[in-house]
Amino acid sequence: MFISEAYAQAASGAAAQPGGLESMFSSFGVMILIFAVFWFLLIRPQQKRQKEHKKMIDSLTTGNEVITAGGICGKIVAADENYINLQIGAVDDKPVVITFQRVAIQAVLPKGTVKF
Repeated sequence: MFISEAYAQAASGAAAQPGGLESMFSSFGVMILIFAVFWFLLIRPQQKRQKEHKKMIDSLTTGNEVITAGGICGKIVAADENYINLQIGAVDDKPVVITFQRVAIQAVLPKGTVKF
């Protein structure tokens, strides 16, 4: 009496089917968006830091005052292609020199920072 009849409607075309072409493109678009966010927030800044560190490593010369990744400060007394000799102190007016790989250098310090 108060209930009206409801008729089912037939599905028309691929757009109404779940998992159709539109669904595939939207999920693909989300994946591209996630990759772009990761690229700009994680990958790109890391590559930029690596370039700056390589440039700093290549510019090291004798006389630079540096700090290593382990926190040792010193003055470069000799440098070759892969290694540097770092004076970290003096005992009885004799220099204490240790050898490091170039990549172990974290930063170049301003002149006059290291005192022996």
